Amino acid sequence: MAGEAGPARWRWVALLGAVSVLLLVGVLAGGGSGLATFPGGRLRAGTTSAATTVTRAASGARRWLRDSTSRLASTATSARTDVADEDADVPTVAGAVRDPETVVSQVHMSIRNSTARRNLGGYLSCGTGNPIDDCWRCDPDWHNNRQRLADCGIGFGRNAIGGRDGKIYVVTDSGDDDPVTPKKGTLRYAVIQDEPLWIIFKRDMVITLKQELIMNSFKTIDGRGANVHIANGACLTIQYVTNVIIHGLHIHDCRPTGNAMVRSSPSHYGWRTMADGDAVSIFGSSHVWVDHCSLSNCADGLVDAIMGSTAITVSNNYFTHHNEVMLLGHSDSYLKDKAMQVTIAFNHFGEGLIQRMPRCRHGYFHVVNNDYTHWEMYAIGGSAEPTINSQGNRYLAPTNPFAKEVTKRVETAQTTWNGWNWRSEGDLLLNGAFFTPSGAGASASYSRASSLGAKSSSMVGTITSGAGVLSCHKGSSC
Repeated sequence: MAGEAGPARWRWVALLGAVSVLLLVGVLAGGGSGLATFPGGRLRAGTTSAATTVTRAASGARRWLRDSTSRLASTATSARTDVADEDADVPTVAGAVRDPETVVSQVHMSIRNSTARRNLGGYLSCGTGNPIDDCWRCDPDWHNNRQRLADCGIGFGRNAIGGRDGKIYVVTDSGDDDPVTPKKGTLRYAVIQDEPLWIIFKRDMVITLKQELIMNSFKTIDGRGANVHIANGACLTIQYVTNVIIHGLHIHDCRPTGNAMVRSSPSHYGWRTMADGDAVSIFGSSHVWVDHCSLSNCADGLVDAIMGSTAITVSNNYFTHHNEVMLLGHSDSYLKDKAMQVTIAFNHFGEGLIQRMPRCRHGYFHVVNNDYTHWEMYAIGGSAEPTINSQGNRYLAPTNPFAKEVTKRVETAQTTWNGWNWRSEGDLLLNGAFFTPSGAGASASYSRASSLGAKSSSMVGTITSGAGVLSCHKGSSC
């Protein structure tokens, strides 16, 4: 009896393996439908054709197992089992199989992995660990699927759909001659329209705006496929609107403008006082996503969100050469900012930065998986009791021995800020960097400052490697 147990076991495993291989082939051929398909139609239990097919497959599987076992007899004491390349249809045993049932489990694993890959929006994962980029960057046909980007958002601004549900508008004219009566084909003409629009660019261009570019709701500015600079003039104002996506723009050398008439919609224009010269000014707005932009050297902030703005994500951007990088919250006395929620994720804070990465007031701020390689004064600051949740970031302190601290409580006594909820969780602190936590760590407070799962800080280099404007060309992945 004992002598017959082994072969019987092998025959049983062979049959299971054959059925599993058969199912794998059917699933792959069926395009993920979950039904195994064959030349004669769908496989149905109890039919003669099904029994014949299974019998033939089982016989083939038995031969495969027998031959493999014979070839590997000399290494039968090895316990290691390897699986073939993940895209192969069946596993290849590269070492002796101590437990033959491993073969069956490998086949089932192949089925699961294949199905999981097909469910990633139809594309293979880029494998960077960056959930935004892995969502769309692998697609070589991205230029024909541009609006799919709107479904890849993360964090508090993840529901910003921009112009996803509208037409595509192509900017053909880099001019900005008349901020009250903009010409068709210009960027200003597109952003003021009332209907949703996904705005792209026909060619590389530098746009020097005479006055603030005042955006209307449900707009996406998508710079992919062109080298687009908004520079040396006014820049972007997102004021009292919702659902705006800014992606793939170089925004730099923005200057104060104003004391002029500017149009904000087809039916309205009005007098604008002097603007500060921010790269992106978010004022009383919600559901805003700024992604994969390169921002530097502006008169005031690079990204400022004030006056009750909320549901914002700032991700995958490259910030350089600037003093006061990011202000989140209007003033210590403006209590409507208590509802503000902002995600700052996967950004690279690079050379020539001094402070405010960000500087927060009142609200809830999730700072996650960013790479801080330069600051001169501090990285993260705040006043008026903000909740700051720092997770999985990499903080590289400057050489200045008096600027090693990541955090700064602005003009506030320690007896006051001791109660603020600021925490560092899984951050990598390098070159003497240190984060000063505070507060009791109330779970309710941090739950309002948590917007996505943080990756390990060891992955930050990979996650942020594509920060800033990407080089995207039609017909190939970005």
